Amino acid sequence: MADKTLKITLVKSPIGAVPKHRKTVEAMGLRKLNKTVILPDNAATRGQIQQIRHLIKVEEND
Repeated sequence: MADKTLKITLVKSPIGAVPKHRKTVEAMGLRKLNKTVILPDNAATRGQIQQIRHLIKVEEND
């Protein structure tokens, strides 16, 4: 699990979401709809994904 990364895309607007979820989206670097970021596959990132899974699409990279 050394070089594993996750490609995360914001597919639903966080406008009507819970404030904590909005902050999580922004903390992950997702500023605009359909923006994609590549983050390391670790416990912290997985926790963030779990929290906002209804707003994002996740793809695994090797």
